[in-house]
Amino acid sequence: MFGRRTRLQGRTDEQLLLMREAGLLVGRTLEMLAGEVRPGVTTLELDRLAEDFIRSHGGIPNFQLVPGYSHTLCTSVNDEVVHGIPGTRVLEAGDIVSIDCGAEVKGWNGDAAFTAVVGGPEAGRPEDLALIAATEASLYAGIAAMQVGGRLYAVGDAVEASIESAADRDGRVYGVIDEYVGHGIGTQMHMDPQIPNYAVRETGPKLVDGFTGAIEPMITLGSTDTKVLSDDWTVVTADGSRAAHAEHSVAVREDGLWILTAIDGGKAALESVGAAYAPLDVSV
Repeated sequence: MFGRRTRLQGRTDEQLLLMREAGLLVGRTLEMLAGEVRPGVTTLELDRLAEDFIRSHGGIPNFQLVPGYSHTLCTSVNDEVVHGIPGTRVLEAGDIVSIDCGAEVKGWNGDAAFTAVVGGPEAGRPEDLALIAATEASLYAGIAAMQVGGRLYAVGDAVEASIESAADRDGRVYGVIDEYVGHGIGTQMHMDPQIPNYAVRETGPKLVDGFTGAIEPMITLGSTDTKVLSDDWTVVTADGSRAAHAEHSVAVREDGLWILTAIDGGKAALESVGAAYAPLDVSV
């Protein structure tokens, strides 16, 4: 499945700036949605808000460009890991919902996701809050492992090490989903190479200046086994345990990292994990 022979391609500065436009639109869409996640809202209502926001800001919902998929978001609730289809489900206080969103602007793509407790942290179970925190921490650990000249699969090593550390600290069992992985991103949302969120035997291709990828750990409160529901999209945990998903699109630059889908470019998060922040456009 994975190998070392792929030679990665970098983006030019001009291309990275275009990708930042798409990424920033995704980030702002998710920021808007975070304020709309509340008891009583349906996942389809969130989807419609996202589509209106993206289109009104000059973008195209790129999930709708995936054959067979007609929505702007994937909304995965509780034991749903990823690819949940928006619909009539009404969110309830204490649910956790992962919202995955993508947009294309001027032919370039962004892709990101976050997980939130419906009703806010005060409505959340302690184990769910710990799961979400561990997932987010593992995302930034994986991103921080990326550097020019380094190996791509260091991402998965770092994600898994972060989750193992969190499990020890929290006294919990966390599962790192291994059936779904991150990916390259650019003129298409999903591009080679695949980027595992867990440790593998291979080291992977060497990272080059301007490489862009989407890093997206998916972590459960139990088993790593999953199944796909009859809608042929929604992935759920086999044991019914809850799951969290966090994702950002990232540019690897000679002098550091730029999180294209973070509104601040990732400055605060990268500095918190000791990684260099290297934006091209410091005005946003």
